[in-house]
Amino acid sequence: MRLLLLHTGGTLMMRGGDGAPSRRAASLDGSVEAHEVGPLEPDVYTQDLLAELPVLRKIAEIEARILFNLDSADMQPRHWVEIGRAVHAALPRYDGVVIVHGTDTMGYTASALAFLLPGLDRPVVLTGSQRPLTDVRTDARTNLVDACLMATSGIPEVGVAFGSKLLRGCRATKVDAWGMSAFGSPSCAPLAELGVGVNLAPHTLPSRPLQAFDDRIEPRVLAFRTFPGLDPRLVMGALGAGVKGLVVEAFGTGNLPIKESSLIPVLEAARAIDVPVVIVSQSPRGAVDLHRYAGGAAAARAGAIGAGDMTPEAALAKLMITLGRVGQEGAVRAAREAFSRSWAGEVSEV
Repeated sequence: MRLLLLHTGGTLMMRGGDGAPSRRAASLDGSVEAHEVGPLEPDVYTQDLLAELPVLRKIAEIEARILFNLDSADMQPRHWVEIGRAVHAALPRYDGVVIVHGTDTMGYTASALAFLLPGLDRPVVLTGSQRPLTDVRTDARTNLVDACLMATSGIPEVGVAFGSKLLRGCRATKVDAWGMSAFGSPSCAPLAELGVGVNLAPHTLPSRPLQAFDDRIEPRVLAFRTFPGLDPRLVMGALGAGVKGLVVEAFGTGNLPIKESSLIPVLEAARAIDVPVVIVSQSPRGAVDLHRYAGGAAAARAGAIGAGDMTPEAALAKLMITLGRVGQEGAVRAAREAFSRSWAGEVSEV
């Protein structure tokens, strides 16, 4: 088996700030632990990752390559495309690909790659860690081993290997900034669970033939969360500033305010200039049903598109890629068609 390991940055290969002070704090059980105060920063990639963790060579023949070295907070849509292009070019020569990535935006990148790589017949697995690999107490070693193991599993999907699970990439979201099980997939069971053995789930996607790589993407999409007191004029201003699509995190099953501070005029204005509006739920579990409450029904009449149980990360990436491929003319129609079907298992029902 041959694997390609692509490094893009993140905590896994970070170091603490130079001369970072430490403090001591009481833990829940009354003991005292040391905590770093200095910020973690991307490290110069001077150490051979495979030399640091030689057990990886027992899994497969692994080639490591550096794409870039970013804190994932600095990841941009153009980086998704760069990663996708590198993976696409490598797929015919490797049995699987592992991508080391920061946790903060891993859900966005995993979703984007699932849509940028619609034809997969082998695994593409993202992983990272909550603590650097060089720390004594770290999750990096287990996550890397699990990711490489899952990259040899034959599961033909983009996945996130974290916390002894393999999650569907376009269903994964970061749920914990402190615990080691940082990622969850509330509306989709894991593709694999790793314990004493490895349990593979039956709902993995079938193998699909590799397709030509399409790098078109439209980053001028605004995602925002509705809340009591949101002034619709702020969103209306975004339409005037040239936004090409909106992803709205609505209440519950897609409910929006329709009396004071109604967002419905914003949705109508967006439809008038052919700007698609996609509705996702603020609730980690459940799905959008725009016909359940009056606010959702009004949004549907104004042209909004319900995204079912898609994560905000997946909806944002899918809308950006859809708009990049159709341009602005007919954008609402194209988005409605795109969100009416599943591309990579990102939604339970359409």
